[in-house]
Amino acid sequence: MMEITEWVSQVRRGLLEFCVLRLIGTEPRYGYELVTTLNRWDFLAVTEGTLYPLLRRLLKEQYIESSWRESETGPPRKYYALTASGCELLASMSAEWEKITQAIEDLQTDNKGRNWL
Repeated sequence: MMEITEWVSQVRRGLLEFCVLRLIGTEPRYGYELVTTLNRWDFLAVTEGTLYPLLRRLLKEQYIESSWRESETGPPRKYYALTASGCELLASMSAEWEKITQAIEDLQTDNKGRNWL
């Protein structure tokens, strides 16, 4: 039998890429900024050890690109931004996410107003 912690872990892993792309899609961000932003929500909390391999994979697959920028408060930072194919992937993921959330809402209340949960 699957434990709830295992299920939550699988859901989080599946959503992490989508959340990172959404954040990078709004503006270029550096790695630690992504970690601290995601950590504002317990469910999305992530470590650098989880985030950086994902960023490397997205770079390799050419969904994101990186560039170094000077920082006023320390060493230069590597910023990540979406590429054209990253924008397309994010748009597709967003459309699928809308379908998923709508289906879950529909499961909670069917057309007759009966509450399933």
